[in-house]
Amino acid sequence: MISFVVSLLALVLGYFLYGRFVEKVFGPDDRPTPAVAKADGVDFMVLPSWKIFMIQFLNIAGTGPIFGAIMGAQFGPVAYLWIVFGCIFAGATHDYLSGMLSIRHGGANLPEIIGHYLGNATKQVMLVFSVFLLMMVGAVFVFSPAKILGGIWEPAFFVENVGPYVFWVVVVFIYYLIATMMPIDKIIGKVYPLFAFSLLFMAGALLVMLLVKQPSIPELWTGVSGELLTTDNVFPCLFITIACGAISGFHATQTPLMARCVKSEKMARPMFYGAMITEGVVALIWATVAMYFFYDSPEPGYASMEGGAAIVNDAPSIVNMICNNWLGAFGGILALLGVVAAPITSGDTALRSARLIIADFLKLKQKSIRSRLYVCIPLFAVTMGILIWQMSDPKGFKIIWSWFGWSNQALSVFTLWAITVYLVRAGKNYFITLIPALFMTVVCTTYFFTEKVFTLAPVWTWVIAGSALVVALAWFYVWYMKFNKTSK
Repeated sequence: MISFVVSLLALVLGYFLYGRFVEKVFGPDDRPTPAVAKADGVDFMVLPSWKIFMIQFLNIAGTGPIFGAIMGAQFGPVAYLWIVFGCIFAGATHDYLSGMLSIRHGGANLPEIIGHYLGNATKQVMLVFSVFLLMMVGAVFVFSPAKILGGIWEPAFFVENVGPYVFWVVVVFIYYLIATMMPIDKIIGKVYPLFAFSLLFMAGALLVMLLVKQPSIPELWTGVSGELLTTDNVFPCLFITIACGAISGFHATQTPLMARCVKSEKMARPMFYGAMITEGVVALIWATVAMYFFYDSPEPGYASMEGGAAIVNDAPSIVNMICNNWLGAFGGILALLGVVAAPITSGDTALRSARLIIADFLKLKQKSIRSRLYVCIPLFAVTMGILIWQMSDPKGFKIIWSWFGWSNQALSVFTLWAITVYLVRAGKNYFITLIPALFMTVVCTTYFFTEKVFTLAPVWTWVIAGSALVVALAWFYVWYMKFNKTSK
């Protein structure tokens, strides 16, 4: 528990110390924000700071810091290092600066920002890449809550004539359509803070139980006694498994939603950097709970729970079991909100972001409902097609989720490089994003070739990682020297 407490304090200090440093590097000022200058009553409008924080937190979190942290905890206490250092120096910095660049560019979406700093060709690639990623988010975050709700209750007519879970899939998609098209303050602005509070309350209750129970979980300096529950390599797999809670490219697609609602640039650090640190805290708590479940001494936590050994690879079931065992009936309700409401809300904001990205590309104003339907109908049709394929293939969910994980982190690579180019051009301290950009480039390249394309011996992991680092450094050096030459 010492490693956990130290990690928790490090995240809090990271917000106040490094977060302030990053803010100072960027230099927020008093210029009018898009929420004021471009107010339209639909996507651009001033919202209270506390509400922006809660919506931003839920937008970027969902079940990511829960499921990812649980699966990442199988690697042992090394997960603490990635959550703490990744969140402070990479994830929160990535979220804050991507949000601030969106504000500075009139509430621009991620492909526009990337195109502005990395070129039009990269913008076109990232537009397709971002929209496809967001549709995958919408698809993967429909099936898991529909499956849970279907296990509780589902009309017999649908089950017998159409198939299991279809009823709840339809219900969730109808909600998606309504939430995606409605002004941001009508549904998202009213419901999301409640769900965010539930997610935070559940994490807080588990934190109290951890401090009361004081489980004998592995420390950073002791490691796991015995074999790990996973055979995956720590590098690069840990850095893909734990995304939300450390760094996630998906977040950069969500920050423009709230960048369009911020009244003043000087109010943005708690909303963007602070929301990510909060997500890191949630991930840290769940990683610790999972380590109790996997590796507590003298016997793992699952050994004392009926049926626990059978669900060590099933993150949603672990959430339900822990909450019911530690928090009782009320905990079960919170768990239901966590594994049902949270992914649904992440899915609808993902599709809302996709609508805005497509509309901006087509230069189609979103003031009227008809204009929003022009984008939403084909967007939802393709997302439904992905979902139907996923449900028809027994391995569909696993395949989509694995590619989603890699795509998510690859998106953070492009975002970090775009921010680095901005900082260089602005004459600011670019090392705060250059180092994370290099690291995540190496992680994603190595994972792609050693886990997705080929199954290679461990020695090749380091060969590919070293090669990726050299190429990325060489690319940046050439560009940097060219920029310095032309800017004189």
